[in-house]
Amino acid sequence: MSVVATVLAAVSAAASGSAPSAVDPLELGQACWRALVLGVVQGLTEFLPISSSAHLKVVPVVLGWGDPGVSFTAVIQLGSIVAVIAYFWSDLVEVLRGITRAFRYGQWTDPSARLGVSIALGTLPIVLGGLAIKLWVPDYDNSPLRSMGSIAVVSMVMALLLALAELLGRRRRQLNGVQPRDGLLVGLAQALALVPGVSRSGSTLTASLFDGWDRAAAARFSFLLGIPAITLAGLAELKDAFAAPANGGPLPMLVGLVVTAVVSWLAIAWLLKFLQHHSTWVFVAYRLLFGAAILIWLGAKVA
Repeated sequence: MSVVATVLAAVSAAASGSAPSAVDPLELGQACWRALVLGVVQGLTEFLPISSSAHLKVVPVVLGWGDPGVSFTAVIQLGSIVAVIAYFWSDLVEVLRGITRAFRYGQWTDPSARLGVSIALGTLPIVLGGLAIKLWVPDYDNSPLRSMGSIAVVSMVMALLLALAELLGRRRRQLNGVQPRDGLLVGLAQALALVPGVSRSGSTLTASLFDGWDRAAAARFSFLLGIPAITLAGLAELKDAFAAPANGGPLPMLVGLVVTAVVSWLAIAWLLKFLQHHSTWVFVAYRLLFGAAILIWLGAKVA
């Protein structure tokens, strides 16, 4: 165990530019356990409309572990990306073929090409928003928007919007009818997920339902649209997350990534099947209860 610990310490030190130091096996084990738990939380919540960033903030805080931070949150999301790319591999290949045909033969009305353009346009708002935060909100980890109270309120507000979309949505549109304006519209909703508690999948699903999409088609588009956004977020924070001593070095991060990938795959398969025959009311109820529970917990702490 000491050899493994020494190697991990050296890798962590190289990432942070400092000299290697000994790794306590007990601390490493605790870090791996926490990463496993957070990987399960991330995998379950990334693609369900209940906000993974909110749960990754709330769960460790309630358990007394403290906030894992934006960097750790973004990096273990790469596990979800591995899962969604693997699950939708054939869809992605067809999108690339459609884009290629469009560039070569001008077939921009091809459904696969339109889907590719929609994903590209839908990614722009969250990329620009993320860059703005990086440039102008350097201490975003400690921003009031990431506070427990803010997460509770935002979760409940988004629950009400999802309920309204469920009531008003016509649920007739399918993925083969996607247009570039759909990508931009849903992409603007996706950018709201930069605020913890909004939920990327929740905001995109809500916007799609308002726009008349079928539930399962809306979820499928949400998954595909999230691939560039979550990948870029994870890669942007990769160096800082591995260099941060609090994260325990590479091994806990690897544990979190693997667990996240497996659980994300299962969550994707379950949600697509669920939305074929059920509404989103269960998620509305959960988000209201989640937000209320946080407010009650905060109230009890103050009292």
